[in-house]
Amino acid sequence: MKKQLWTFTKTYLFFVLVFILQKPLFMLYYHNLFKDSTLTDYLDVAFHGLPLDLSMAGYLTIIPAIIQIISLWVAPHPISIIRKIYYGIISFLISVVFICDLILYSYWGFRLDSTPLFYFFSSPKDALASASTGFIILLIVSLLILCVTLYFILYHTLIRQKKEIKMPKYRLVFSGAMLLMTGLLFIPIRGGFTVSTMNISKVYFSNRMILNHAAINPLFSLMESISRETDFEEQYRFMNEKKADVEFGQLIDKPTTDSIPKLLNKKRPNIIFIVLESFMSKAMESLGGLPNVAVNMDKFGSEGILFTHFYANSFRTDRGLVSILSGYPAQPTTSIMKYPRKTQSLPSIPKSLKEAGYNLQYYYGGDADFTNMRSYLMSMGISHIISDKDFPLKDRLSKWGAHDHVVFNRMISDLRGKQQEPFMKILQTSSSHEPYDVPFHRLSHPYLNSVAYADSCLGKFINQFKQTKWWGNSIVVLVPDHAKRYPDDLSDFSVNRYKIPLIIIGGAVKSPMRIATYASQMDIAATLLNQVDLPHKEFRFSKNILNSASPHFAYFAFPNAFGMLTPGNEVVFNCESGKTITDTGKTPGKNLIKGKAFLQKLYDDLAKR
Repeated sequence: MKKQLWTFTKTYLFFVLVFILQKPLFMLYYHNLFKDSTLTDYLDVAFHGLPLDLSMAGYLTIIPAIIQIISLWVAPHPISIIRKIYYGIISFLISVVFICDLILYSYWGFRLDSTPLFYFFSSPKDALASASTGFIILLIVSLLILCVTLYFILYHTLIRQKKEIKMPKYRLVFSGAMLLMTGLLFIPIRGGFTVSTMNISKVYFSNRMILNHAAINPLFSLMESISRETDFEEQYRFMNEKKADVEFGQLIDKPTTDSIPKLLNKKRPNIIFIVLESFMSKAMESLGGLPNVAVNMDKFGSEGILFTHFYANSFRTDRGLVSILSGYPAQPTTSIMKYPRKTQSLPSIPKSLKEAGYNLQYYYGGDADFTNMRSYLMSMGISHIISDKDFPLKDRLSKWGAHDHVVFNRMISDLRGKQQEPFMKILQTSSSHEPYDVPFHRLSHPYLNSVAYADSCLGKFINQFKQTKWWGNSIVVLVPDHAKRYPDDLSDFSVNRYKIPLIIIGGAVKSPMRIATYASQMDIAATLLNQVDLPHKEFRFSKNILNSASPHFAYFAFPNAFGMLTPGNEVVFNCESGKTITDTGKTPGKNLIKGKAFLQKLYDDLAKR
């Protein structure tokens, strides 16, 4: 009996120890981020992260405990095989999660959840495009070394039996005792007996977000995010439904008796969207950013309509694209593009324009099936999609497919031919994405150089487009899919992380101007459709930026966090910790309840689609 209980205890403690050791390894790997951390910080991270470690260890100990109970009644040989298989799987799982979390944190800025799985399974090639071949080999080797090491330790401590186990005399009593011990695992798994069950917020203890992140168990984070993938109606319940309705009612577009300024001199202009990969205001001197980077964007900002307080709704392309084209806000815990059944119910700018007689085309140098993008575009009415497979192999030299200049050349070649007016074309760039491998060398910083390259391709395209007969009857909307975390030490919770340019140029633009209204990608739909005299009531979350009667704010979402920004108050709230990270301006706190209501109603809407 003592031997059985000791084996059970060893199993549980082994997993706890493995999870505890992961924390200093994570901190040492990112030593540049933790260079100011003391020994006390390391100990605090381990201590405060313990609840998740104990919980996860409980989950992993359940099956070995059941195997132990069965072993009291079954011959030892098959039980030994089952143990080897289980511990082999667990060794591999822990290794994969730990290594992937370690690597991806520098890209994502949050601990591992289901988000990378979506990108990987939708297109492994594109998901790995940011990494070099050498890096991938190193990743695989590290994973194998860790997996073999874990299994070796498990084998010698838990699997191998030095002596043949004899069936105990009182098997029924022993089985009952082991069943009771297994049942007690419910306590650490649940996190005690309080109303609140175990969740990631339990490890948050510091004002330094990086320390809170280090305390998170990545395997628990992954499991929790997978479990909440579809229970949208249960997430972000900040207030009762009636109060949420009242607050949200103040945040939507309003009817107005005032005339809304007309930015265009044509009722049905041709419309071209250029969705710029990972651009940010920091790359434009005219928006207070760096000089000599996006020089053409600076030029176009002075030639056309420049929105100076404009923000991305999220941090990834799939979320940004839906915000831009469907006026639908990004979600902190998921991406609606994962669910084709839901995206087909969304309104969109292309769908509205197609009903008004517009001819639609989409240009992208990469894989249009990545992140379910093709299904989304098709459901939005875009059937003519040009992607990587439509370019010759010699032009697909980028890890993402065809470089930006190749894609721009394809579109300008088409524009020089016969066109059915009015038309809407969308071009999505990709070269300014990691690994920033571009055929262009002007700036030393890889990211800034890739932005300068994409900007040069854009500048050449606009100059060529101006020479066509379509320019006078067209507008070009320049908007990034999301911003980039630049410089690298910029917090993902900083409002500057999400500030991006929005520029409208073209022969159909009345005159250059700067618009300082606070807005975000989801507001493009209502604003643009109003300009071309098309209804936009279906776009529930989109507001006309030029409508003085409407509330104006920018909204963005990051995993388990949101920001709501107005001239009087900038609020960033961490939903995991339940704490406000940023609350500045003349009216502190004013946007917090509004942001919570907005997010709650967004998830109500998501659940119903």
